[in-house]
Amino acid sequence: MRAAITGASGFIGQVLAQECTGAGCCVLGLDIREPKDDFAGAAFELCDVRDAESLSDFIMRFQPDKIFHLAAQSYPTVSLRHPRETIDTNVLGTVNVFECLRTSGKPAVVVVACSSAEYGPVMAADLPIREDHALNPLHPYGVSKVAQDLLAAQYFVNYSIPTVRIRIFNTTGPGKLGDVCSDLTRRAVEIELGIRERSLPVGNLTSRRSLVDVRDMARALRMAADCCEAGDVYNVGGKAVYSVQEVIDVMSPHVRADFSLERKEALSRHCDEPVIAGDNSKFQDRCAWEPEIDLTRTLRDMLDWWRIRFESNRVPPEGAADARVAPA
Repeated sequence: MRAAITGASGFIGQVLAQECTGAGCCVLGLDIREPKDDFAGAAFELCDVRDAESLSDFIMRFQPDKIFHLAAQSYPTVSLRHPRETIDTNVLGTVNVFECLRTSGKPAVVVVACSSAEYGPVMAADLPIREDHALNPLHPYGVSKVAQDLLAAQYFVNYSIPTVRIRIFNTTGPGKLGDVCSDLTRRAVEIELGIRERSLPVGNLTSRRSLVDVRDMARALRMAADCCEAGDVYNVGGKAVYSVQEVIDVMSPHVRADFSLERKEALSRHCDEPVIAGDNSKFQDRCAWEPEIDLTRTLRDMLDWWRIRFESNRVPPEGAADARVAPA
């Protein structure tokens, strides 16, 4: 089997490439920047999904059986500052993928990385969120993901392109930048190394998220191409829901230094939903998938990832994720 991955240099994309090659697939990764780490023996080409001609050329020459469309500007805070770029990358890029397949008649399965951000704020009585819940996004990123979702649905209905829409819930793990687990583990390692005072800055401690490890998410995406019904939509995320305080409590025993918490209003994001938790049962029933990596292992591995980066002087600048407007 031949699998193409757009956004292959991104956080999920690199892990998905490893997952697919490990399952015996021949993989082509496409992104506007080179992968930061070893690309698991997969082929890679520089390609901007907004460039329809180049994208079509790579896909037609590779002739994939599966396309995992992950390329996106993937940060809500960035989308508030750069709405045009977010819509351009996420929506036009998706149109380009599908138009390539429509005009060529290539029968590839397309797994589209949609997002829990499409749902927006949800009442407690409606949690965990099911796929038939109304879509009410809070920011341009969420709006762009709704557009990707509906575009995939209409290309299936109108042109019979076999699409699978996966609404991804909060995904974290080693290599993640710009989420609460990444920020907490980075700052904890800085405290260990004496780079930061023994005070851990935090924002809102009560917001709650279901969390899934990126390695479990990559496995789910690979399975989606083979197991899910074409044209349908599925939630995929963690089973357990954690507050920020609970994440800190799980992390603390694995930090090699004592620390206190320092509340900083600037770290609270007012566009955040209070609770994000999805009902995975539809996907689990279809694919027999369960998350295998618990939060303790995820956070321990993230601490080790940051320690290695600091030891080797390969530390991305703090806030680097928010500085990106390119596909991820």
